[in-house]
Amino acid sequence: MSRLWREHIRNYFGWLLLALFFMALMAGATALSAWLMEPVVNEIFIARDKDMLWWIGGAVLGTFVVKGFSNYMQATLMAYVGMRIVADLQNRLFKHLSGLDIGFFHENATGTLVSRFTVDISSMRVAVAHAITVFGKDMLSLIGLVSVLFIQDWELALIAFFVFPVAILPIARIGRRMRKVTINTQEEVGQLTTTLEQTFQGVRMVKAYSMEDYERGRVAKLVESIFQLQFKGTRTRSLSSPIMETLGGVAISVIIIYGGYRVIQDATDAGSFFSFITALLLAYEPMKRLANLNATVQEGLAGAQRTYQALDHANSIMEKDGAEHLHVQGGELKFEDVSFSYPKTNKDGLHDAALNNVNITVPAGKTVALVGASGAGKSTIINLAPRFYDVTGGKVTVDGQDVRDVTFDSLRGAMALVSQEVTLFDDTVRANIGYGREGASFDDIQEAAKHSAAHDFIMELPEGYDTKVGEHGVRLSGGQRQRLAIARAMLKNAPILLLDEATSALDTKSERHVQHALEELMADRTTLVIAHRLSTVVHADLIYVLNQGEVIEQGTHAELLKKDGQYASLYQLQFAAEEATKKVATV
Repeated sequence: MSRLWREHIRNYFGWLLLALFFMALMAGATALSAWLMEPVVNEIFIARDKDMLWWIGGAVLGTFVVKGFSNYMQATLMAYVGMRIVADLQNRLFKHLSGLDIGFFHENATGTLVSRFTVDISSMRVAVAHAITVFGKDMLSLIGLVSVLFIQDWELALIAFFVFPVAILPIARIGRRMRKVTINTQEEVGQLTTTLEQTFQGVRMVKAYSMEDYERGRVAKLVESIFQLQFKGTRTRSLSSPIMETLGGVAISVIIIYGGYRVIQDATDAGSFFSFITALLLAYEPMKRLANLNATVQEGLAGAQRTYQALDHANSIMEKDGAEHLHVQGGELKFEDVSFSYPKTNKDGLHDAALNNVNITVPAGKTVALVGASGAGKSTIINLAPRFYDVTGGKVTVDGQDVRDVTFDSLRGAMALVSQEVTLFDDTVRANIGYGREGASFDDIQEAAKHSAAHDFIMELPEGYDTKVGEHGVRLSGGQRQRLAIARAMLKNAPILLLDEATSALDTKSERHVQHALEELMADRTTLVIAHRLSTVVHADLIYVLNQGEVIEQGTHAELLKKDGQYASLYQLQFAAEEATKKVATV
């Protein structure tokens, strides 16, 4: 709570002071309404003073008007502060998470991260607004009413307040249980969000394998778990009510019996006693809210705990202090004695090495291809170039400059990535291509689309460049999505191009269109290609063959065939498979 105050709440200290001012007005009006019961009873009902009717009636009306207006103002101000804190936290959290390394997102499910922005931060808002309101409005009201109690009869006031010490221990225990239940609930909600997201995104696969019942079972299990936790939380929170009601009932009963006896004995007047009872009854509600406050605060602190865990997650890929701007001359990309291990460990507790002393040179303006079996380390090499991960040994350089010594913006601005897993946002075609260069004109976007063989099919879409592509480009074919990705890379016009099996998932016709677009994109650029189909890289200037994280062969297509090594074997296998496919198609 102190950290939340330091980092967010105190930024709105002026708004809080203004809210507290109106809370004080409301508290004063509440206390005054209780005190006015004394003249109402003594002057009107007992003394029957007609002149006091209008004065006391006007005073009562005034207190209620002030109370209502003050309550509106403090509620509005507190809502503003609470919502601003949520907005600030959401912006801060997204800024932090978006700057973390790729490994963080591989280790944390999307739904869990989304729940940080919704469930956790919202619970913090409720806790902050409720805590300040209770400690402001209710505490000030309680102080005012308690003052009336002691003014009217200090002996009865002391008797009335035995409730608080007795209630402290069970209320504290309820708060601790609420935080534990809330943390478990928020974790389950994050898991439910992840499951729903995965199911909706993979709905084709779910239906293709008739797994609807299985997914319904998974969701039902999570929903039931959340229900049980939320119900447990409600029961735990509600425990404070019978505690306070019972203790309050005992206190009020004692006051009525003892106070009534004193009135009968003329030890005090009826007006003072009724004023005391009114103040006590009015004080009862803020006392109950104070008792329930701990449970609400603990719920918010559970959200704060999870939010700050994410905010405190250290970025393993940091920009060097004083990093310089990357100066690209030709765009030569080199991997010198590069070794790399992913953070996950094997069963012996050791890191699995993905690359081991790899040396690869991509000359400026040339095309170099990486081939090899799955898991050979090809994609890892692609990921090291823009520093999605950092090498654990050796170095990666661009025109002799270590990528760890330059700024992220200049390094990644010099590279364009086209992957087999095309990322398109649920936005227009224009916006998805324009993602390649901020502020690009429509003419530039169209030119990029034409060069990527995408313009014609775009113009056939219902709204042309303003057509929404759907989530992940679901309204487009695989070839169309790939050509939009190429158009995006063309618009970026980066000197270094990274192609990660950009045509592996396409049919022959789509591949032909995309390959033509890629050839235009690759012209005069330093290009590093991962190839699944070796027929697409036969014209590469140099080919490296990888196996188990090591380079085992290198040379041109013709040179590697002459060596009759692993590349030649892979090529012959693919060639035979393609010939067989052609024969089947002919038949």
